[in-house]
Amino acid sequence: MRHSLQPIRRAGRLNSNPGLEAVECFWLHGRVIPAFRSVSRRAVAWFALAGVALGVGHAAEYFPPPDSQGGWRTLSDAASIRKKAGMDLERLERAWDFTQRCSQNAGLLVVRHGYLVLEHYAGRAQRNVNPDMASTGKAFTSIACGILLQEHRDKLPQGLGTRVFTPELLPEAFPLDDPRRADITLGHLLCMSAGYHGEGTSPGVVMGRVVPLTPVPGQDIRDLDGSSLRTVLWTNAGAGYSYSSPAPHIASMVLRRLSGLDLKDYIDVHLAKPMGWGPWDYCLHRGDFVMPHANGAGSIAVHATDALRFAYCLLHEGRWAGRQLVPADYIRQCREPSPWNPHTPFSLQFEHNADGHVAGAPRDAFYKSGAGGFGVFVVPSLDVVIYKMGGNHGQYDPTLTGLQQPEPVDHSRDNWKPLPRNPFSDGSQGGDDGLRRVLELVTAAVVEK
Repeated sequence: MRHSLQPIRRAGRLNSNPGLEAVECFWLHGRVIPAFRSVSRRAVAWFALAGVALGVGHAAEYFPPPDSQGGWRTLSDAASIRKKAGMDLERLERAWDFTQRCSQNAGLLVVRHGYLVLEHYAGRAQRNVNPDMASTGKAFTSIACGILLQEHRDKLPQGLGTRVFTPELLPEAFPLDDPRRADITLGHLLCMSAGYHGEGTSPGVVMGRVVPLTPVPGQDIRDLDGSSLRTVLWTNAGAGYSYSSPAPHIASMVLRRLSGLDLKDYIDVHLAKPMGWGPWDYCLHRGDFVMPHANGAGSIAVHATDALRFAYCLLHEGRWAGRQLVPADYIRQCREPSPWNPHTPFSLQFEHNADGHVAGAPRDAFYKSGAGGFGVFVVPSLDVVIYKMGGNHGQYDPTLTGLQQPEPVDHSRDNWKPLPRNPFSDGSQGGDDGLRRVLELVTAAVVEK
């Protein structure tokens, strides 16, 4: 097994002997270890060239240790950001200025080449808060299902093409109230093309053509499983796209059935613990009611720098510190047009830019948004990941998770109001339009490859 050593910080010169130098400290399988060697600079250069010649690439990858053990390596001044990360700080600050206009609370974090080059917060957003990230959580559901497909391939023999409304995978769905459900595959559920009616006023889309839909009852948190299964179909599986939260939740029910773990516990084992996340949870507490299961449709609540870790793992095609946490092929499918959804640029719970609809961003960018202006972004061609925070005060209510939240709470934006649109301003763009603009602004800050 090849061990990948990730540098944390450079130690100082041990003594005056130029041949005896401190090497990096590393994050290796959950431990921080110093490494010192007595080697000459010429030998170091020879081994580096040999590594390149032999194609040894993954061993040199950087992965941040947990925040409790030092966290991300950071750059703060314009010169070092340009030199090491190839980004323009002034342009990054413009992206932050725009972000602050979008929502009552805001945060923007940017990593390039493994360096945290921007980390700003406003209002109740902070590094260690656990806000309701809303539908951003659908991305975590999808990646968990990608792991499941490999872990339980014997029970999902057709992969994403496996029909899931069977007595073995969804016994609680029987007898079927609509025979069309029998044709729904895991791929349909994860691409919002299962035929499930969109939530609220969400329309249907058929090959790019918008189809208005009349609102129908959707998820009921007091009967999350049953209400998701019973949400009406507006069309046949594969015949159209509609943004419907019941679909990814049903996918998480399949995960629960096959793995024997709730979605939260599955993510904890396969993603959170290997990456070293801090305290996190799902927003299970709603007043006097506690949901018995995590909602596959979202409302995950992780620290800001851990949302970056999640995106960074995707950037590295599922690798983390010498381990393949997520199948690389699954991640590639998240950023490409999907055979399960030919109707919209939405694959496996990620919006992708393969069609160039975000004009100022690279076509390999993919991301997931959440209500209130949350979003995680991955741009492989630029080696960039972004986490944008948003939300109103309700999304920062500590009772949603029951987790202890940092003090003091910043009340400076308690009376914030959205900026109105006028002939000279788009106003506050708190939804997907604002997220796409942030993606364009951050990627425009890349000045050197």
